[in-house]
Amino acid sequence: MIALVKPRILFMTLVTAAGGMSLAPGGFELWRALVVLAGTAFIVGAANTLNMYLEREVDCLMVRTKDRPLPAGRLEPRVALGFGVAQAFVAVPLLTFGLGAAGPITGLCAVIAFVAYVMVYTPMKQRSHVATWIGAIPGAMPALMGWTAVTGRIDPGGLAVFSVLFVWQIPHFHAITLYRLRDYQRAGLATLPGARGDAATRVEIVMYAFVQLACSLLLYALGVCGELYLVIASVSGLAYAGYAASGLFRGDAKWARRLFLASILYLPLVFGAMVLDGRL
Repeated sequence: MIALVKPRILFMTLVTAAGGMSLAPGGFELWRALVVLAGTAFIVGAANTLNMYLEREVDCLMVRTKDRPLPAGRLEPRVALGFGVAQAFVAVPLLTFGLGAAGPITGLCAVIAFVAYVMVYTPMKQRSHVATWIGAIPGAMPALMGWTAVTGRIDPGGLAVFSVLFVWQIPHFHAITLYRLRDYQRAGLATLPGARGDAATRVEIVMYAFVQLACSLLLYALGVCGELYLVIASVSGLAYAGYAASGLFRGDAKWARRLFLASILYLPLVFGAMVLDGRL
């Protein structure tokens, strides 16, 4: 059952939700933090569980997912369905009514993320590579939920934090599809390299690596973070975008895999600096 909620993804969303709360202007309240983290855990767990339920037949066809509980036959699909729905029924009221005046906007963000992931992104993955953009919304939403739980509103600062996590996912996932293209094609999933070729994918990776850098610098411009963050975000962002640009014309699967790994290092570094400097 634990595997259904995708623990590593769930942990990262809790970290970003906590980061969003810590960055938001306002004092720390333990009860509010506990409600946000619990609600985020339930809504993300619900989305991940129902994603596995809906994709159980597709997961059988991919090397990296064939050992998940449903395709491997270790769990009945109806159990996963009930578990996912139950989590959603707990999460939405908890976030909507458990945060006082900030609850409705935070609950709405949670619902948007859930619907985007389960009802739009999951079925769209087999039809269009544009699904990557839809999937990036729930990936970035926990940070905005943390922000709105404190402020009770969506404002430029919260949207800037959201944008860093949103744009980061585009080159990250395109890099995965480049070096795992055969696996995705075997499962019938639509990808940018499958639809438009490797060259177009490399162009988009490079373009959004630089957009990522620009988004990260917005936090300094808006006063969310200070000079320490500015230095770390600038240096790491330029290094990441520079490595992406090095594969623009002749990037191969090895380059794509290394870029994917670089993105995994980049995000915690920038987000950690964001949270640390934002509270100094």
